[in-house]
Amino acid sequence: MNDMAKHRTYSISDLAREFDITTRTIRFYEEAGMLEPERNGQTRIYNDEDRVKLKLILRGKRLGFSLAESRELIEMYDPTSDNAKQLHALRSKIQQSRAALEQQLADIQVMQNELDAAEERCLEALRELES
Repeated sequence: MNDMAKHRTYSISDLAREFDITTRTIRFYEEAGMLEPERNGQTRIYNDEDRVKLKLILRGKRLGFSLAESRELIEMYDPTSDNAKQLHALRSKIQQSRAALEQQLADIQVMQNELDAAEERCLEALRELES
């Protein structure tokens, strides 16, 4: 395997295109300390580790994790271990997110019932006015 294959690099545009996000989003994660590209003058040079971190950040976002939660999980990663600690933490966060979503769903159902009842009262009042 040649050095180029071992150490692939990406421009900010490459990553933005690959993940269908803006370069501004990538710079935001960089400013937050989540990504640390090398620099060649003003040009950012991202490596495979940066790419994987970005992928994990975006996955965490889709799962409803905060940036701080994603950071915590990413920082737990240790390629020399079995990552059981990271996996337990991820599972815990998934369970917390699921519980929060279930509560939101219950709250939405209550609100829908209240809206239905309010609408029915309005319709009854209108029918009384019309008769």
